[in-house]
Amino acid sequence: MGDEVILLNFWLSPYGMRVQIALEEKGIKYENREEDLSNKSSLLLQMNPVHKKIPVLIHNSKPICESLIAVEYIDEVWNEQSPLLPSNPYQRAQARFWANYVDTVVYKHATRFWITEGEEREAAGQEFLESLKLLEKQLGDEPYFGGNNFGFVDVALVPLFCYFYTFSLYGNFISEAQYPKIISWARRCIQRESVSKSFPQEQMVKEYISQKRNKG
Repeated sequence: MGDEVILLNFWLSPYGMRVQIALEEKGIKYENREEDLSNKSSLLLQMNPVHKKIPVLIHNSKPICESLIAVEYIDEVWNEQSPLLPSNPYQRAQARFWANYVDTVVYKHATRFWITEGEEREAAGQEFLESLKLLEKQLGDEPYFGGNNFGFVDVALVPLFCYFYTFSLYGNFISEAQYPKIISWARRCIQRESVSKSFPQEQMVKEYISQKRNKG
């Protein structure tokens, strides 16, 4: 197949990282096009006219918007290797449920933690940690949320650990003593080439965040 695969992306976006990880897991050749979010390209506006945001996966000139939808599309189209969703309908439904929980609950608290200050930030941090407790219970003693296989929920969640754990941007915010299973999971994930290749460089992230805070 002469597939043309383009990812409209922004290097710091955890949502974009999800799509990159899925593409890397499948071994798909793709072009990662960096967007200037303050001056969005005509291609981005054309391919995502509804939300006008990244990431957008473009497969043979056809756009797929929203990160989890794009990850699921990648899994369906390139289904010969590294399946991300289980074949069992019930297990597949459960994976979608928990990926949606990550999207609508965990990321929401993380975003509030990033953009607020004072008591509101502290409350958001606590809610984020509470959501991790629930995820740790769901993970149990399995190596990944997909059991023995790195899968859909792992792809959905792991970009957050680029900031909260891997890069230590917030010190010992996620305590290994309190969350041993989720920390072990994170370490296991970042050893995967698909994940490590999709994470931005730590120094670039720290410089970018420092500049943002100074401007604020």
